[in-house]
Amino acid sequence: MITQIYEIQSPQEAEKCIELGVDQIGSVLLSRDSWKDPAIKEVAGLTEGTSTKHSIIPLFSETETIFKAMEYYRPGYVHFCESPMDQFGKIKSIEKMIESQLKFKEHFPEIGIISTVPMPSNDSEAQFSSLEIGKKFARASDLILADTWLGKEPVTGFIGITNTAGNWDVARELSLELDVPVLLAGGLSPENVYDAILKVTPFGVDSCSGTNFVDETGKSVRFRKDFEKLARFMDEVRRARETLELKKREVKEKLEKLKEELKEREAALPAHSVKPQQIILLEEIEDEVSSTQREYEHLGEILG
Repeated sequence: MITQIYEIQSPQEAEKCIELGVDQIGSVLLSRDSWKDPAIKEVAGLTEGTSTKHSIIPLFSETETIFKAMEYYRPGYVHFCESPMDQFGKIKSIEKMIESQLKFKEHFPEIGIISTVPMPSNDSEAQFSSLEIGKKFARASDLILADTWLGKEPVTGFIGITNTAGNWDVARELSLELDVPVLLAGGLSPENVYDAILKVTPFGVDSCSGTNFVDETGKSVRFRKDFEKLARFMDEVRRARETLELKKREVKEKLEKLKEELKEREAALPAHSVKPQQIILLEEIEDEVSSTQREYEHLGEILG
C-alpha cells in the first residue's frame, strides 16, 4: 500500500516527505506559461536513486507543452486530472483524452500514467458512473486515482483539491472491479484515512489539503505542508495496513474452511438422485468460496 502526497513544490518539503517514507511525491505545473520550474526540477532529482517516485500534474492540456515538461522533469508518473464531465455531471466524450494518453505512452513508455476518475461526494445527486469512466481510462493508465467531484471545482476543468470526502462505496467498487490499481483521494487526513482504507481497501492513498497547514479561518493553505499532520497521516496508514494484514490472515482461514466444507459436501452427495436443495447448497458454498478467494487475492495485491 502506497502513499502519494501533493502539492510538493520545493526540495525542502520533498526531503521531509522522503524522510517520512512517502512513496510518491506529487508536484503541480500551474500553467503552460510557467511549466519550467527549477525548484520542481530539484524535487525530481531528489527522488532519483530512492524508493520514492515523483509525479507531476500539468494543469493544462496542450500536448506539445506537456511533452516539453516531461522531457525536462522526467518524473516517474504524469498525472492527468482533467475532468471528463461537465458541471452538471454529464460525461463528456473522453475518447480524445484517452487517445492523448495513449499517444503520450508511445513517446514516454518509461513514464507511468495516473488518471483521475471522479466520484460523487456523499451528498451529491449526480448520476454518473465512476466505474464506467474508470474502465475507459484503464485502457491507457498505470494507476487510477479516485477523487471527489463537486461540479464546481477549485481549478476549473480539473478534478482535485476539494478537501471533501467522496463516496467510499463508489471508491470500493473501483478498487475491486478495475484491473488497474486504484489510489483513493478526496479529503483524506490523519483523522479519516484509517477508516477510509479499511472501507475502500485501495492500492494506496493520496493527500493534499488534509495534510496542509490551515489559516486562521480553518482553510487549507495550498503549497504549505504541515509535517506534523503528515507524520500522523503516515502512522495511520501503517496502522491500517497492520489491520488489513490481520484481516488477510482471517480471510485465508475462512477460505480454507470453506474449501474443506465444499469438499465434504461434494463427497457426501449420493451417486444418484441428487436433490435440488443439495445442488443449491453446493452452489451457495461455491459462490462464497469464489467471493472469499477474490477478497483474499485483492488484499494480497494491495498489501504486496
